[in-house]
Amino acid sequence: MPEGSTGRVVVRCAILDALGLPSLVLLASMTGFGSLARESSLSLELALLSTAGVWGLPGQLAFAELYAAGSEAVAVVMAVSLANARFLPMAVSFMPLLQVGLVRRAWLMALVQLLSVNTWAAGLRVSPLLSGRERRRYFAVFGGVCMTAALIGTATGYLAAGAMPRPVTFGLVFLNPVFFALIFADMRGHATAIALAMGAVLGPLLHLVSPDWGVLATGLIAGTGAFWLARVLPARRQRP
Repeated sequence: MPEGSTGRVVVRCAILDALGLPSLVLLASMTGFGSLARESSLSLELALLSTAGVWGLPGQLAFAELYAAGSEAVAVVMAVSLANARFLPMAVSFMPLLQVGLVRRAWLMALVQLLSVNTWAAGLRVSPLLSGRERRRYFAVFGGVCMTAALIGTATGYLAAGAMPRPVTFGLVFLNPVFFALIFADMRGHATAIALAMGAVLGPLLHLVSPDWGVLATGLIAGTGAFWLARVLPARRQRP
């Protein structure tokens, strides 16, 4: 995107960027979720509400599973929050970029609902080229297109449940994290590459140790280890 782009150019670029792989992957993965939501006895309205409200596939899967099991509301909220805990550091690191020049910061509460790995990565990529107002414009349009694709995918999967084999449904669901891994791999920085490598090794091993806590432990260990190594290794190289 050219530096100093006008509002119309920003909107067009945001739509074109979102209509590529981000929307296609969301459409496919949320089709898988919609099918699983129907099998979990969720209504179509509740499935769509979970996509728009939770806006994170791990949390949505936890919601559907616990809803089907008849769990208490408190347990459902806790499980969804833990499954989507990655949004906290993402919001802390990205929202300050959107509040530049913003008078009424209450708008950030609406914008943060559009935050996902897709919109976060795209926002970080284009933010240095845009003013605060155009950053928010790009983020809102890009996120809106992605949200629309996700809602269409959820409805399609829900209405077509039973027409797709179960392995295909699970394959579509896991397409999303694979795409996220590719996004992170494409980002600059040694910490990202180290975290991906450590997570790929530790994830299966810790899942065997504890299926309930393996993913959380993998993220904590791999993320912390990558952050530490990315700071220590360059410092050692600079020593005489």
